[in-house]
Amino acid sequence: MTFHPAKIPADPGKPVVPALIETREQALQAARQLAADWAPKAAERDRHRILPHHEIAAFTASGLGAITVPRDWGGPGLDHVTLAEVFEILCAADSSVGQIPQNHFGVIQLLSEAGSPEQKARWFADILAGARIGNAGPEKSRKPVTHNATGLSRGPEGLRLNGHRFYSTGAMFAHWIPTRAADEQGRPVQVWVARDAPGVQVVDDWSSFGQRTTASGSVIFHDVPVAEDQIIPVWQRAEVPGLAGPVSQLIQAAIDSGIAIGALDEAVRFIRDKSRPWVDSGVARAQDDPYVISDIGRLQVDLWAARAVLHDAARLLDDIAAGEVTAEASARASVAVAEAKILTTEIALNAAEKLFELAGSAATREGPNLGRIWRNARTHTLHDPVRWKHHLLGNWHLNGALPARHQWN
Repeated sequence: MTFHPAKIPADPGKPVVPALIETREQALQAARQLAADWAPKAAERDRHRILPHHEIAAFTASGLGAITVPRDWGGPGLDHVTLAEVFEILCAADSSVGQIPQNHFGVIQLLSEAGSPEQKARWFADILAGARIGNAGPEKSRKPVTHNATGLSRGPEGLRLNGHRFYSTGAMFAHWIPTRAADEQGRPVQVWVARDAPGVQVVDDWSSFGQRTTASGSVIFHDVPVAEDQIIPVWQRAEVPGLAGPVSQLIQAAIDSGIAIGALDEAVRFIRDKSRPWVDSGVARAQDDPYVISDIGRLQVDLWAARAVLHDAARLLDDIAAGEVTAEASARASVAVAEAKILTTEIALNAAEKLFELAGSAATREGPNLGRIWRNARTHTLHDPVRWKHHLLGNWHLNGALPARHQWN
């Protein structure tokens, strides 16, 4: 598959004035409208690696980018169940585009927990006005994700940020690009940098076989000027329980659930409209094959189960967020989301594989580009290996061990 570098604009443009979303019903309806627009061109975008600038602008205009801004800061403060369902709807239509806002919402949660009142007032107002938040992800190396050579240094002209980050989903489309860095004392901080700040370079070097239009490539910071109020000292929260990690993981699980929904929908559509029955089946239509019927039923049950656990985890996050977030509560949130992540990973991979087994060889043709669904499932489910989710659950249930909290979230 040929890698097509994209033409990258110098900046993502002025924020789009978003619609006002105040209720869960409005949010879900906005997501459905976007999905209806995205789905018909998903195969073409993937085939030619057309980056979704129009689609992301439409996402912002819909008002969905502000749905989790807390009510105390002017937002609707919608619940995590709604957030998960929005990602499911969008990712069933096109998981590459649907994945892009993941860091936007993860950063909103971290800002809620760790930002100063002044930072919250500033950046929540930006988000409500249509600003998109990206992310400059971990450094590309074989070292653990906590390894960090990106750092702040002070010179005659003040603080400067230098580093080279990768897996930067959303950065190309963002107005603000937060990144993890080491402060002058070597402590972890989150630094918010404007996309168009001098010394910021977004590089289109994402060449994965799946999730091809997420533009999750590099961000390079070269002597980028940073003001003191652009720094969130996350090191101060090393021993403070929170929900930033579980919220981020909930979104990842919802993306996988959306991929599974899309895969099963495509399988049903293809079987009904294009597949031929097997010669020994004795039926005139592929959808009447008893083995196909049985497998579709099994996939549907597994999908319902995974989604039920996902939504239960989201409700638990809502319950915990409404009270005091203790170490025990934060751990329960991580456990619940880990259970969902295991099940959504399994159904995303299984549904994407079964799509071809049940639809038949015609489904492998280049025209409909259904291969993107399996490639997307395989690529995205690599976020945080499931084998460690099983270990987390076993250690929790067997030994009462609290899951680790990761300060890069």
